[in-house]
Amino acid sequence: MDHYDSQQTNDYMQPEEDWDRDLLLDPAWEKQQRKTFTAWCNSHLRKAGTQIENIEEDFRDGLKLMLLLEVISGERLAKPERGKMRVHKISNVNKALDFIASKGVKLVSIGAEEIVDGNVKMTLGMIWTIILRFAIQDISVEETSAKEGLLLWCQRKTAPYKNVNIQNFHISWKDGLGFCALIHRHRPELIDYGKLRKDDPLTNLNTAFDVAEKYLDIPKMLDAEDIVGTARPDEKAIMTYVSSFYHAFSGAQKAETAANRICKVLAVNQENEQLMEDYEKLASDLLEWIRRTIPWLENRVPENTMHAMQQKLEDFRDYRRLHKPPKVQEKCQLEINFNTLQTKLRLSNRPAFMPSEGRMVSDINNAWGCLEQAEKGYEEWLLNEIRRLERLDHLAEKFRQKASIHEAWTDGKEAMLRQKDYETATLSEIKALLKKHEAFESDLAAHQDRVEQIAAIAQELNELDYYDSPSVNARCQKICDQWDNLGALTQKRREALERTEKLLETIDQLYLEYAKRAAPFNNWMEGAMEDLQDTFIVHTIEEIQGLTTAHEQFKATLPDADKERLAILGIHNEVSKIVQTYHVNMAGTNPYTTITPQEINGKWDHVRQLVPRRDQALTEEHARQQHNERLRKQFGAQANVIGPWIQTKMEEIGRISIEMHGTLEDQLNHLRQYEKSIVNYKPKIDQLEGDHQLIQEALIFDNKHTNYTMEHIRVGWEQLLTTIARTINEVENQILTRDAKGISQEQMNEFRASFNHFDRKKTGMMDTDDFRACLISMGYNMGEAEFARIMSIVDPNRLGVVTFQAFIDFMSRETADTDTADQVMASFKILAGDKNYITVDELRRELPPDQAEYCIARMAPYTGPDAVPGALDYMSFSTALYGESDL
Repeated sequence: MDHYDSQQTNDYMQPEEDWDRDLLLDPAWEKQQRKTFTAWCNSHLRKAGTQIENIEEDFRDGLKLMLLLEVISGERLAKPERGKMRVHKISNVNKALDFIASKGVKLVSIGAEEIVDGNVKMTLGMIWTIILRFAIQDISVEETSAKEGLLLWCQRKTAPYKNVNIQNFHISWKDGLGFCALIHRHRPELIDYGKLRKDDPLTNLNTAFDVAEKYLDIPKMLDAEDIVGTARPDEKAIMTYVSSFYHAFSGAQKAETAANRICKVLAVNQENEQLMEDYEKLASDLLEWIRRTIPWLENRVPENTMHAMQQKLEDFRDYRRLHKPPKVQEKCQLEINFNTLQTKLRLSNRPAFMPSEGRMVSDINNAWGCLEQAEKGYEEWLLNEIRRLERLDHLAEKFRQKASIHEAWTDGKEAMLRQKDYETATLSEIKALLKKHEAFESDLAAHQDRVEQIAAIAQELNELDYYDSPSVNARCQKICDQWDNLGALTQKRREALERTEKLLETIDQLYLEYAKRAAPFNNWMEGAMEDLQDTFIVHTIEEIQGLTTAHEQFKATLPDADKERLAILGIHNEVSKIVQTYHVNMAGTNPYTTITPQEINGKWDHVRQLVPRRDQALTEEHARQQHNERLRKQFGAQANVIGPWIQTKMEEIGRISIEMHGTLEDQLNHLRQYEKSIVNYKPKIDQLEGDHQLIQEALIFDNKHTNYTMEHIRVGWEQLLTTIARTINEVENQILTRDAKGISQEQMNEFRASFNHFDRKKTGMMDTDDFRACLISMGYNMGEAEFARIMSIVDPNRLGVVTFQAFIDFMSRETADTDTADQVMASFKILAGDKNYITVDELRRELPPDQAEYCIARMAPYTGPDAVPGALDYMSFSTALYGESDL
């Protein structure tokens, strides 16, 4: 072997070279090579009407050797010498060897003299070199060639068959199942593979050789006994035999490739149909959810209690936190699926997908906008209602306190004013009664403000639609009627006393002075007690500071008030001293007032007890307002960072989508890095949501530390997520379009530069006028009809704008050829052969069952002049795959 193998042969056989050198002269191997090589040569020579009987004798004159080379190469060799002399024979053999060398084969130690002398070893080596060069070297399977390619082809074809394991070209073929598997894989009707047995190699080999010779036009190159009777069959003989099978089935391989191409197109059609169904279902579900949610958000039926309204607010938070976020993701995924589907349809030269009426992306966006508008209105209504109920509760409590104090004060006053004690009183008593009445009038005037406050509170409760307004109105009306009656009775008694005043002259000035000073001081103490017990509600730290300042001012007046109390008590003590000194009969009471020193002291002590309670209440409220202020500042600090960050990211994404730095893959990687950084920012949004919830739970309704509300942040965040996902999808679709259409990076840059130049508004989209100007600048000369046709391609949804994806789709469609369609239709012609049709059985044999039935269901039967039952024609095949298109 090392004497006649070519350089390529050395490459193919290097691992077995030492083994071949030792066993080259094995008679069994020589016999197998003689038989195989002779049959191989005759399979080609018979095409020229001749053959050989003895391989070392029939090639000695070089004539049949030159003829063999002409047949297998398809080329003409130099004219042979027809003489019988040795020199003529050597000349012919040299011409053959020179031709072999011209094909890139380096012959080692093979000379014309050895062939002319009938050297068996050299002759077999020369034939093997020819076989390697013309039958094996050009075999290529999955980036492997020659021997390795042929071995890989055998392994791929026999992989599904049990008991077949092709690892070499000698002992792997001894049981004959490898030959039978190759035949059954390509022509299953020729061999019943299930009946073959591994332990019957002679039957298997004879079956394969006979079937190959009878049906595949492969001559019988070996006898089954030669292979079974040898421990290790000759590798060259087996490779030569197997190469004949490879070439015989090469046509079937091309048909299989054509079938795979058709399967790919059918798979794309099935995938697109599934995407359409998924879009319709997802759109229907999302619109139905929006339809159910909006009426709930538009329900404005108010509640009568704060607890009920707080429950509604909690339900709304659950909706925001749990129910809405998955729907935001579904909406984003719906837009991505729609854009991907449209891109795939354009790349397949299929019409654009038009969803069912009312399920367009624009319809979903409109419905979503209505949902968010209803959501915003519902939240504002909830907060306003909570404020209203809070205000109502405060006013109702204040009304009850003031009404109770006033009713307690008026108790018995009507009976007192109706008394006619002045009729039997002395002059001094009359004067005392008159002064007492004056003091009462002063007290009555002091209570006028309280009555007006009660009426004002009742009016405000009515205006705020307080649920218990009837009882409030009834009580207020009763107080007002009683007050009017008191006024009338007071005026009537004054007139009576003044009529008798002329009869009474003695007036006890001390009692009068006591009454005059005690009454205002008593009223002041009652007012102080009322103020100290008055409930308060504030929303800012400034308000509580104002209350605290007022309280401190009140406490500053207590020393003067104490002096006044002591002065009043001093007057009373002086009266007592005078009574005791002069034995005045005053019946032990002050005729001018009912206010006793004990009452003054009791109320004063009560005021002194209420002051520290008020201090504690104000301190606690001040601490609560400080806590609320910290919450405002904490939320404002975060919102003032997150809001600008979201806006900056939106601007950066927009800039990346229109800039031309780097390849589309670079832009996609850049965008994905942005997406990752955005997703990593989500914990800060969640933290801000937590701070916002604390603010709402604390009933904080305004924040002067920031202009951003949580609603602004949420909307900005959702828009940011949608924008980055949509931008990544657009770049991915641009890559898909570029790769499918074979667009270079320079062309993509030119397309982007043209698009950016005419995108005057820098929105990432051209309007109709900008797009028309762009086409004119690129040399398009078109009328209105042609421009309308182009707009129907780039703007199928009639939005009035052209995106960059639609622009590059149009430009690539204008410049791209129809190689893919031509290849698929050429595959049809390979399957059909010389016919104008393909039968249903052929289609089911070449394609997987589901794709074959998919294609058959969409194709019309062949109706030509030589129509065949169960046959499908070329035009129906084209229409089934591409529809009514240019194909």
